[in-house]
Amino acid sequence: MGIFDVTIGIGHPEGGDLAEASAMVDTGSIHTMLPAGFLEGLRIRRDRLGIFEIADGTEVEYGYGTARISIGGDEWACPVIFGPEGQYLVGATTLEIFGLAVDPRGQQLIPRPRRI
Repeated sequence: MGIFDVTIGIGHPEGGDLAEASAMVDTGSIHTMLPAGFLEGLRIRRDRLGIFEIADGTEVEYGYGTARISIGGDEWACPVIFGPEGQYLVGATTLEIFGLAVDPRGQQLIPRPRRI
């Protein structure tokens, strides 16, 4: 379920410049999905292929790898799916890595309480 858009930076996991993009926060998605052409242009490598279930229940095969993602000035290496053009989604795994929660009323990301 898409909620709102956020600006993120995406780059090669080994460093270099970050490209900026607007991506929909999608709490129904497990992983972040970005267009394959966009990721390939940043020299991000597909490490594997996987079968993923999309919102309508259909199973599709996509490549996935690791990208450096920046949200709100913080940076982490996160798994990314090489998706179709036009698909800019931030999924739950990325939100967990960043320690962020969704405030749907305020349409923003907020810090999640840290627990061990």
